[in-house]
This record gives sequence, C-alpha cells and structure tokens, in this order.
Amino acid sequence: MRENDGRKLDHKTLEQVRIRVVRQIENGARPEYLADALGFARSTVFGWMARYREGGLETLKARPIPGRPRKLSGAQLRRVYMLIVGNDPRQLSFGFALWTREMVRELIRREFNVRLSVVSVGRLLHKLGLSPQRPLWRAYQQSPMAVERWKSEKYPAIRAEAAAVGATIYFGDEAGVRTDFHAGTTWAPVGQTPVVRTTGTRYSINLISAVSSQGALRFSTYEGKFESTTFINFCKRLMHDTKGPVFLIVDGHPVHRSNAVREFATSTQGRLRLFQLPAYSPELNPDEWVWKNVKADRIGRAGIDKAKRDLGSKAIAALHRLQKLPHLVRGFFLDPNLRYIAV
Repeated sequence: MRENDGRKLDHKTLEQVRIRVVRQIENGARPEYLADALGFARSTVFGWMARYREGGLETLKARPIPGRPRKLSGAQLRRVYMLIVGNDPRQLSFGFALWTREMVRELIRREFNVRLSVVSVGRLLHKLGLSPQRPLWRAYQQSPMAVERWKSEKYPAIRAEAAAVGATIYFGDEAGVRTDFHAGTTWAPVGQTPVVRTTGTRYSINLISAVSSQGALRFSTYEGKFESTTFINFCKRLMHDTKGPVFLIVDGHPVHRSNAVREFATSTQGRLRLFQLPAYSPELNPDEWVWKNVKADRIGRAGIDKAKRDLGSKAIAALHRLQKLPHLVRGFFLDPNLRYIAV
C-alpha cells in the first residue's frame, strides 16, 4: 500500500474527496490525473462519476457503518464508570471488595436490565479507560481529616521547629521477618510451576529502623517482644549517631506512648522529641519502604538455607546495603503519599 493510498482516509474525509473530485471533473479535470494524484484506482473515480450522474451528490455521501447497535447508551456508559470508580463494591451490596468482570456484568444487568457476556464487559471496561490493577489497602478506621491536618499543619510545624533548633527528623518503625516469607517470581516452562528449596523451619527476626529525608538509615535487631526498654535503647543509639537534636516520628504503638518512653524523652531535655503519625496511616511513613525493600525485594527472593542464623545475616546485609545507598533511601520519599515531607 503506497503512502498516498486513498483507502487510508476515514469515511467523512472520503465523502469530501468524492464530492470535490466529481466537481473538478465537471469543471474539466481529467479523471485519470485526479485518480493518480489522490492515490485511487481509476475505476474507483469513474465509479464515483457514474453514481453522481445517476443520483447526484447524495450518492457520494458517507453511509452509516453497518454493525450491531450498542446495548448501552453514552449516558449509561457514564453511569457505569461512575459506579465503578466512585464506589466500593460492598457499597452496592456485593460480597467482595474488588471489582471483577462478573460483578460489573451483574451491575449492568441490575441497573439497566441489559445482559452482556463477560468478554463484552471486559471490552467495555477497556473502552472506559479502566484496567485491572493491584489496589492499595487502607484501614477504614483512618481519619481523612487527621491525615490532611498532619500533611498541611502538623508536619510543617515540626519541620519548621526542627530547622529552628538544628534537629534531624527521622521516621521510625518496627518489623518482623520470617523464614517462611517469600516474594517475587522466576522463569519456568509454561504450565510447570517451579519449585525453590528452602528451610521448612519457622524462625523470625525483629528489626527496628529510622530514616531521614537526607538518606540516612539507622537500624537495630532485637530478641523477643517489643518493649519500652528496646525502643529506649534504640533512641539512645540514634541520638549518639546524630549531631544535634533528634525529632523522631513514629506510629501509635503502645510502646511509643508508654510512660517509660515519655519520661526518657523528657529526661533528654530536648535532645529527643517524639511525634505521632495519624492512626492507621502507614502510607505516611517512609520507613515502610525500608521494610518493603528488605523483606519483599531482598529476603523474600533469596531463600533461607540455615534457618535463624541465615535469616539474621541476610536481613542485616540488606539493611547495610541500604545504608550504603543513600540515594535509594531518598528515593523512598518520592512516593506520592510522602510528597508532603519534601514540600
């Protein structure tokens, strides 16, 4: 097909071309010349002339494209989009929290008494600009007002105070890693699920860390239950490794709010200040990205060979690696939910 092939034109453009060609021929232009210039077969142009002489310009106008009529109107399609994008399926009396093609099919039947196949529903969803995606889960107990107030008022005040006294702001969190935690994929023949050998013994290791927007990472491991003494010891090490006051932002874990921790913070006479994130808002804490990197991107893909000792060495190695890559830690703060920190 050559570049000026007229068959590449849409129906409305072709209609205008046909009319203009006929009028030029009526004014004395040669059909052969116009056919070659516009990229049409000569027989096509002569056919246009024959239709014109038989029925006039009306015979040259574009005809409606044949096909099955749409079952849903434009207004109904907009309604489907609003119902899917603006609602949790459970709000519409479905038993699951994630939209599926089968559920959308039932929604359309319920709303408009129109029955579509699952395949047709899939095409319709793509036409609406929707695609299947892994959702972010949020606790329903979270207060959107508290989150907004934290972003617009509380954290800016903390940042301003830290700048005034020369303090370093850290975000801290705790996590546990188990030997039976696995993540990632591997290549294998189609239809044959690969098998990765690892220890069947179940052990865990407990970790605590803190990160700053400058890329600093401090961490520690601990045995047993997370208690006030554990957290206080970590805070002491954090202050020892940091020049100037430390402003540490943590979640609402009972240990963070315990009397022992409060008394210790007070005893530092301003060297350590503790601040609490809004409840049920882990997405506001960049330290969550540390655990994602350590657990899902490193340990979960490595496989544990020697149970607890191997688990501990791999966890510490993953954290040491992050310490040597401050640009990667700074990249955690680029998450859309964490942009409030850099504003």
